[in-house]
Amino acid sequence: MADAPPDARGAEAPPSTDLLRTLRDTLDGLPETQARIARMIVADPEWAVQTGVELLAERAGVSAPTIVRFARAVGCEGVRDMKLKLAGSLALGTPYVHRSVRPTDAPGEVVRNVVGSVTSMLAEWQSSIDPARIEEAVAAIRTAGRVDTAGTGATSHFLAHDLHARLFRLGIPSNSFADTHLQLTAASCLTRGDVLVAISYVGRMPALLRTVAVARRAGATVVAITRTGTPLHRAADILLAVDVPGDATMRVGTDATIAQLIVIEILSVRLGLALGGRATSRLAAIHDLLQSEQLDSDDAPALGGG
Repeated sequence: MADAPPDARGAEAPPSTDLLRTLRDTLDGLPETQARIARMIVADPEWAVQTGVELLAERAGVSAPTIVRFARAVGCEGVRDMKLKLAGSLALGTPYVHRSVRPTDAPGEVVRNVVGSVTSMLAEWQSSIDPARIEEAVAAIRTAGRVDTAGTGATSHFLAHDLHARLFRLGIPSNSFADTHLQLTAASCLTRGDVLVAISYVGRMPALLRTVAVARRAGATVVAITRTGTPLHRAADILLAVDVPGDATMRVGTDATIAQLIVIEILSVRLGLALGGRATSRLAAIHDLLQSEQLDSDDAPALGGG
């Protein structure tokens, strides 16, 4: 590529896992327009990771397509890939703490960088959510005789129970079991027209995959909340994808947990709207009950004895 960053011999720069270092090392050899973009990124990489293409272009004094071409010239598939690689570069100094935090960051910078990282992730991920898949899941769950929710692992269990609690409040018969034996047994009792919602960001937990296989044999529809391309995705009928950057600290990090919670929130809201007055009256009755029992009010007495 003619305008790719050259190395000292005038050829394209070799691939590097540290994009920020590559930009610093090749900056002097870049064409003027690309050098201007590179200098902007090197000067404030955290801001570049969190900023949309239009604002990047505005600060660099170039067009948005020029930013896209620059990203490809530096060995990235596009602007999103460039941001992910920049985020990875920023994490190299603290690989097991947080990808957007450096060892020299002050407390205020840590707050800004952690929150900014999540905000940037959500802005990018939102555009990849497929409303058609959400509606497929809503249609299946709305007409199901029964909906089971299942997950393997601490986060997935929590999310499965959260969805279960939302479903029965909407008047949809549902179950959620943490025990893998009960998950298998419950799956075997599903029938055609029932739904299993399987939740796993990792998407390859053997116990959950066995439960999914049993549910499929029973004739149930399987909705998977997982990453694209996982064994769970391939075993499901409907995928609600949570393709977010990996976490430096945990297998299922904050980004993945928040994305899955938002999928569940979107799914619950769409179900409530689709069910109409039936759901609204149930939710109102539950609200009134909790208020009357003083269990859901700021004026409720403190719980506990003594």
